[in-house]
Amino acid sequence: MEKFVINIGRQLGSGGRTVGEIIARRLDIRLYDKELINLAARESGICPEIFEKADEKESRGMLSTMIGYLRAPFAGDDAGMTNILSNDALFKIQSDVIRKVAAEEPAVFVGRCADYILRENPRCVNVFITADDEDRCRRICARQGCTPAEAQDLMERVDARRASYYNYYSSRTWGVASTYHLCVNSSVLGDEGTADFILEFAARKLHEKF
Repeated sequence: MEKFVINIGRQLGSGGRTVGEIIARRLDIRLYDKELINLAARESGICPEIFEKADEKESRGMLSTMIGYLRAPFAGDDAGMTNILSNDALFKIQSDVIRKVAAEEPAVFVGRCADYILRENPRCVNVFITADDEDRCRRICARQGCTPAEAQDLMERVDARRASYYNYYSSRTWGVASTYHLCVNSSVLGDEGTADFILEFAARKLHEKF
């Protein structure tokens, strides 16, 4: 089986990570999500906490980076280091790690603009997973132990942050069908069924037998 990548964008609470895990397990390949932070940290020698602070957040721009440096040019704290590096620099490091992984092994990437970063790779399948608000809310409440109102607020804030990050770095539109090869509502088929559907689509696009 030739190397390939399945990139998954997702709404919060849609089960995108879970579906990605199912796909990775069935194909016996690795899934990369938060794991990319540790990889990027190892490659760059920068502590993981700095990548976590910038995780899926767009750059605050050169002005804020310069202001942060002038305020604390030799600060040893994470905030000062994040300003000096800028989120753009951290994105570049993480992008290099994503390209390196994709060149070495088949993989599933969740988020992090992987579909855009690997846009010139013909062996990619780019998927966006959504779900009905009721199902998303229920999943978040079960995972976070929060109220439906709190879950709704979290959904809106995290999705807005993900959209801002993706749109900033890709110049595309997060969650819009024309951005991806396939968009699917996991409420219709459930997590396992959604994984089945994506794998069938991926097999046809990549001319593989999974």
